[in-house]
Amino acid sequence: MNDETFSLSTRIERPAAEVFAWHERAGALARLCPPWERVELVKSSGGVRDGATVTVRNKVGPFWTEWRVEHRDYVAGRQFCDVQVAGPFARWEHWHRIDPAGPGACELTDEIFYRLPGGSLGRVVAGSFVRRKLAAMFAWRQERTKADLELASRYGAVLPRRILVAGASGMVGKALVPLLETQGHQVVRLVRRRPASEGEVYWNPAAGELDVTTLGAVDAVVNLSGENVGAGRWTKGRRDRILRSRIDTTRTLVGAMTKSPRKPAVFVNASAVGFYGERGDDELTERSAIGSGFLPEVCLVWETHAEGAARAGIRTALLRFGVVLSPTGGALAKLWPVFWAGLGGRVGTGHQWMSWVGLDDAVGAIYHALVDERCGGPVNVVAPEAVTNGVFSATLGRVLGRPAMLPVPAGALRFIFGEMADATLLASTRVLPTRLQESGYVFRQATLDGALRSCLGK
Repeated sequence: MNDETFSLSTRIERPAAEVFAWHERAGALARLCPPWERVELVKSSGGVRDGATVTVRNKVGPFWTEWRVEHRDYVAGRQFCDVQVAGPFARWEHWHRIDPAGPGACELTDEIFYRLPGGSLGRVVAGSFVRRKLAAMFAWRQERTKADLELASRYGAVLPRRILVAGASGMVGKALVPLLETQGHQVVRLVRRRPASEGEVYWNPAAGELDVTTLGAVDAVVNLSGENVGAGRWTKGRRDRILRSRIDTTRTLVGAMTKSPRKPAVFVNASAVGFYGERGDDELTERSAIGSGFLPEVCLVWETHAEGAARAGIRTALLRFGVVLSPTGGALAKLWPVFWAGLGGRVGTGHQWMSWVGLDDAVGAIYHALVDERCGGPVNVVAPEAVTNGVFSATLGRVLGRPAMLPVPAGALRFIFGEMADATLLASTRVLPTRLQESGYVFRQATLDGALRSCLGK
């Protein structure tokens, strides 16, 4: 029958019942989709019990394929199976098994029985490609599952919370919401369309509209909203939109929180290391002074409005993010196809410092700020290992197995992007995660090589 088998197991230092419960929570499927895979959820009947179905679209090269699987053979706390009903394989049967492995530990096993279309020819053409993809995908999935479960144990007993998220549709928001859900929390998304769906609340920050009676009581608020500063030249209109988007959203949220009959315990507001501006080789901590220029001004206004929550007695964490690395958006999404084509290289001199953070650590730091009482005021969310742009370019090329020999002249960037080039692409900002580490945060990807290999499947 030309069937193939793939199997991989990982030991997790958590009880089997806890690991199984993680798989049954909303957000688990999204947490298990590798960032380098283009996967879109089309429809889900929810859960992993017998008869539940999931339909996803997956892009392989230039082609989109649609999968529909049905869950079967559910045994509470031990196993479930998803079987392809329609999709690209001639057969696909994926068993998820969670077996106790001593006190407080278990073994997670993914076992797949599959058959490629086209018989022997299909195996010759695509057999090794599929095996490599499965090996990379399931190694990443099991490592993420293990890390997420160990995250829960690190913080001890955290009571389920109702968490309001503004900016849930952005790159960071899309990763944060499933993390919160799989940790057992209820997420309410703010949306700017009507009618709002289940789990959503309408708001219009430009008009200051957010009805606290509609919202109801929430335990925490996360604000990730704001116009993308790197989307184009900073014309006067774009400058105004960048600034107003942060003022309007933050002021509306703070106003709603302070008017609420029961104020949330914590407010986590996004900011950026752009606060520090161009600083050469100086090592920068949360105690460092503000820089000069448009981005520092934006960050200052943003943080000043957020501090209204702190004045109302709400613990307020101002997270200053570095360059967030993910192939799904931001700088890396633009860079890696260029480097993959062998056309990448340093930007300008390559001597400017880049303060970066992996997407897993960006959302991990948000979760840390939500649950750890030590997080208040400015907190730099960057990896411990800042690198120069030259090192970043060489590392990305090495991870992709491509040369990185074609520099991009600073003059060309200034011609294309104007002032934005100097403030974002050419600025040197060497930031340290001092307060994050002092508060006990443990990085998942502390090195650039590890972060890039994890998010690019290498």
